[in-house]
Amino acid sequence: MDKNAKGIQYMQEGKWEEAAGLFMEAIEENPLDTVAYINFGNVLSAVGETEKALKFYDKAIDLDKGAGAAYYSKGNLFYELERFEEAKAMFEHAMKNGLQSGDNFFMLGMTLLQLDQGKLAIPYFQRSTELLEEDAEARFQYGLVLAREQYIDEAVKQLEKCIAIDPSHADALYNLGVAYGFKENAEKALEMFEQALDVQPDHLLAAHGKKLIQESMG
Repeated sequence: MDKNAKGIQYMQEGKWEEAAGLFMEAIEENPLDTVAYINFGNVLSAVGETEKALKFYDKAIDLDKGAGAAYYSKGNLFYELERFEEAKAMFEHAMKNGLQSGDNFFMLGMTLLQLDQGKLAIPYFQRSTELLEEDAEARFQYGLVLAREQYIDEAVKQLEKCIAIDPSHADALYNLGVAYGFKENAEKALEMFEQALDVQPDHLLAAHGKKLIQESMG
């Protein structure tokens, strides 16, 4: 196993210092190894050293203008810093440089949501769910944006797929209840609110939705 692969394994185990050490060794052995710079930046980002992380991502991009993973990592960092315009630009650069991953499409969709561009986010969430078929969160966010843009029937389909993947996703159950309420299917809405409360008894929005539906049903 090479040092980058071993370092990633350490990152997955939360062993940040060990990971950083291996990535630094990889850089010293091959100063043109863009992957090592990206990985080291990811460690720095994970431990809150954001400015240092940006320098390593920029170094990777200087070495290889087509390093899609560097743009993606830089986009994630900008997203965490709530610098959404810059995040959007990075995810778009990643895509243009060949990073056609479900995660990149998902994060571009999330960024567009933060920029109040929900309609523009829809195709990116759609593509993310095509590539990440079993990712409950991708389905959830896709369902939410469809609902916000008034595509209620499509939203219901995605939220149902979300809870098929993760039956304990209380927010998806709650939003399904809202969608069924919008469709004037009170019984189904009540069922969804009750399921959300079974999963998360302190889900205040689900409790409120249940109360409203029960009042409307008399």
